[in-house]
Amino acid sequence: MTFLLLRRGLLAPLALALSFAVLGTATAEEEVRLRVHHFLPTTSVTHAGFIEPWARKIEEESGGRIAVEIFPAMQLGGKPPQLYDQARDGVVDIVWTLTGYTAGRFPVIEVFELPFVPAASAEATSQAAHTFYERHALEEFPGVKPLLVHVHAPGSFHMRDTDIERMEDLRGAKVRAPTRVINRALEALGASAIGMPVPAVPESLSRGVIDGALLPFEVTLPLKVHELTNSHTSIVGPRGLYTAIFLFGMNQERYDALPDDLREIIDRNSGVQLARQIGALWDEAEIKGRQAAADRGNRFYRIEGEELERWKAATQPVIQQWIQEMEESGRDGLALLTAARQLVEAYSED
Repeated sequence: MTFLLLRRGLLAPLALALSFAVLGTATAEEEVRLRVHHFLPTTSVTHAGFIEPWARKIEEESGGRIAVEIFPAMQLGGKPPQLYDQARDGVVDIVWTLTGYTAGRFPVIEVFELPFVPAASAEATSQAAHTFYERHALEEFPGVKPLLVHVHAPGSFHMRDTDIERMEDLRGAKVRAPTRVINRALEALGASAIGMPVPAVPESLSRGVIDGALLPFEVTLPLKVHELTNSHTSIVGPRGLYTAIFLFGMNQERYDALPDDLREIIDRNSGVQLARQIGALWDEAEIKGRQAAADRGNRFYRIEGEELERWKAATQPVIQQWIQEMEESGRDGLALLTAARQLVEAYSED
């Protein structure tokens, strides 16, 4: 019938609307289909505890006008470091990724990866990180609308046949790290840092490419890292050795093209409140990951007191290097670091 109407030159507005529908442009009457891509398996807390419930909530609040499809474990192709560009270029609509997978590309938000900047909880640091993004890093994600900036709980050492009780125990150890800042911190502590995305960790441990990895306990569970290692060392105190920045980001043009009421639904399920929820989720998952390692009879060690102060002193040059790099790019690195630390402190007191 549409063909006949068009031949008669009738209902031109309807024909225009139909043509837009074919091109995938959203109108208030149409369903919007969003594709979410990420690098972790369906058993991960990120997928099962965050992205899946978020998607269903968006669908429910939109009355079914938004449909969300989730593709875990890089099912749509590419490698984890390519996820940001997939969102920016419109290959997918939304991605969850680690900003540090592309070294030096997001240098400002990197401040939360510096040694002993993050709080002991992901809940506090996630809120601090998203607030920091809104105040200081709005220009750092061109082509992508960050719906959420968050972190994992402070990472720990997960080692195979190597106990880390003092800094000297790291000397020569091949340890995986996720980002350039954390690589630098490991090198400062005497380890041989090897950068790699987290999906590569299990095979690298099995083949002896690495002796261990810096990871939160949460992610050790779905990747079965607790079965491939037997010794775990954590930092004790109000600040963690490190964390990593995650981005849950949407293609900017796709976001801008949404009808106002659907965009409002996305906004309502984004931002610092979501950061608080997801941070708390990661903190809770740490307990399960740690327990799984304990159930296998693995060994546990703590860095605290005078030994912790040695670690802080050894990694101070990493912080100074970042400040210098910020200054060379025309930014006030010390001011940015101070702002990050103040936000971490503020949210830690909540």
